[in-house]
Amino acid sequence: MKAAVVTDFGKPLEILELPVPAPDPGQVLVRIEASGLCHTDIHAAHGDWPVRPQPPFTPGHEGVGPVERVGAGVPESMVGKRVAIPWLGSSCGHCRYCVSGWETLCLSQVNTGYSVDGCFAEYAVADARAVVGVPDGVTSLDAAPLTCAGVTTYKAIKVARVVPAERVAVFGIGGLGHLAVQYARIVGAFVTAVDIEPDKLGIAHQLGADQIVNARTHDPVAEIQALGGADVAVVLATNAQVFEQAYRSLRRGGRLVCVAMPADDAVIPVPIFETVVGGISVIGSIVGTRQDLAEVFALHAAGRTRIIAETRRLDDVNECIDEVLGGRAEGRLVFEF
Repeated sequence: MKAAVVTDFGKPLEILELPVPAPDPGQVLVRIEASGLCHTDIHAAHGDWPVRPQPPFTPGHEGVGPVERVGAGVPESMVGKRVAIPWLGSSCGHCRYCVSGWETLCLSQVNTGYSVDGCFAEYAVADARAVVGVPDGVTSLDAAPLTCAGVTTYKAIKVARVVPAERVAVFGIGGLGHLAVQYARIVGAFVTAVDIEPDKLGIAHQLGADQIVNARTHDPVAEIQALGGADVAVVLATNAQVFEQAYRSLRRGGRLVCVAMPADDAVIPVPIFETVVGGISVIGSIVGTRQDLAEVFALHAAGRTRIIAETRRLDDVNECIDEVLGGRAEGRLVFEF
């Protein structure tokens, strides 16, 4: 099978011919039809974060396709079913986080395309308990971005506990941000979209954002505070300065939701006095659970969300990475097989 492999950090991915993997007990073999390119895949390929994967490995954690084979202990009825392979490749299933519905915080978790080979390949194996079924009403092209970009932003809106008529500021409109705008609107929020690229802001406007702020030409803090400030600021841009802007855009009682993770393990100054007297909350939000993803698929099947994506060939993976890093990708780039 063809696969895009990280052979060393910082080097271009190599397109290699590898054996089709066999599913171990408890696993399924999935024939990948579509797989999205997430910024996390780029961080993995560059070894940007404190906990590094071990080359050689295959990135990708937005893989979608039918189950072709099952390992021992997995029902044969799964063969032929279309599933999504998410970032959370597996978890222990018995710690306090797993049993309380927060398996994404499990200390023993395995992550697809990071600690195990992922979906930038024609076939991938996955834990049968971790994959999520894709409804017939959701195409594989749409399901791939929803498997990470969708569930990540959906969870961010969930943990922020957004209520109708609150203002949600989304910092960074792109593969994740265009979905965050939609999920915030679904729960009844007024949405401010912040970015430096006019084309991305145009997409946010098409998707119903109530306020558009070009941070290259206008101060987003001043623009948002002019409307009374944001109740929630969701940060999807990998720039520490943006986190500071998002914090300062909040009104009293506001919630800063940190989603993006800058490559340099950056920190942001949080003024204690302002945080205390203003009742500000700082929240970290990491992807979503299997149940969250099932809800994301259900919303999309019902026509509540729209995916902005462009298809690409796996052979062009390195050019696609450059496109994302250069800010030229308006939505999600998805490899189709």
